[in-house]
Amino acid sequence: MAFTTSMTRINYVAASKMMAAAVARADEMNVPQCIAIMDPSGGLVCFGRTDGAADLASGPAYAKARVAAERQHASGALPVEFEVGVAFATGGQYTNLPGGLPIVLDGVHVGGIGVSGGSGDDDLDVARAGLAAIGAD
Repeated sequence: MAFTTSMTRINYVAASKMMAAAVARADEMNVPQCIAIMDPSGGLVCFGRTDGAADLASGPAYAKARVAAERQHASGALPVEFEVGVAFATGGQYTNLPGGLPIVLDGVHVGGIGVSGGSGDDDLDVARAGLAAIGAD
């Protein structure tokens, strides 16, 4: 009987490459952003706030990354009728706002990225730039 588990997680080197690409995309778009990258258990691996990003945008970035990392699906994917209940039940730790994407490398889920500060489309654009930097889906 085994008493341990094995989990593949994104490492700091990959997260920092993602962060650099996401920050570059946010700067290119001229949209100040907060960006969080988490491992599958919701542990923060890397966080960045571009110049001009609102302090309050950090909380949603964490929540979006946590949804994508722990639940293995994009934030904003829940049916609208669950939005308020999920937010209350998790003390604001989960959100249904778009901008969080799972990080999948070679078919293995290794974490999540969450971006906040622009429109939902802006946030997703920046998150996708981060994924592309390491060849993640």
